Amino acid sequence: MSIKSLLDIPAQYLKTPISRLLEYHNLEKPLGVCENPEMIIGTCVDNRIQIRFPNNFAYMVRAGGANMKYSSFKISYAIAVGGAKYMALIGHSQCGMSNLHNRKDLFIQGLVKNAGWSLQQAEEHFVKDSPDSEIGDEIVFVLKETNRLRKLYPKIIIAPLMYLVEDRMLYFIKE
Repeated sequence: MSIKSLLDIPAQYLKTPISRLLEYHNLEKPLGVCENPEMIIGTCVDNRIQIRFPNNFAYMVRAGGANMKYSSFKISYAIAVGGAKYMALIGHSQCGMSNLHNRKDLFIQGLVKNAGWSLQQAEEHFVKDSPDSEIGDEIVFVLKETNRLRKLYPKIIIAPLMYLVEDRMLYFIKE
């Protein structure tokens, strides 16, 4: 769901940090001053994902494919100690963690060339660890991960979003 005005933001997110995030990023709301973080943003490590918001507005948790499975302690800390009550889970188009098997040879050759690994070490690493990082379809994954996080943190409002690399905008994913 495209966000081109405040009217495009679903009612349950209006007047929340999630709405403000979309106002800052998509609607170019002037960046104010934030004294304390208002939310958690979970997204991918991809360097193309650059989200516009004020300093101190959000805790940022980055993990390949926006897969927060191994980041739960950091999220829990932001909730328990930081007081965050909202989270945006942001996947993105063209994610490298989607369909990893298509990049197996590139991955292996890259470790051999760039890291000095043996072919066997690199292949074993891919075979052993790629299943934990594979997300499949980006949109389907973000929805599943949002639901998993909602069960883990039932009092936290979590919004599933997509960042399109093609236009650098945030979009709601229809649930």
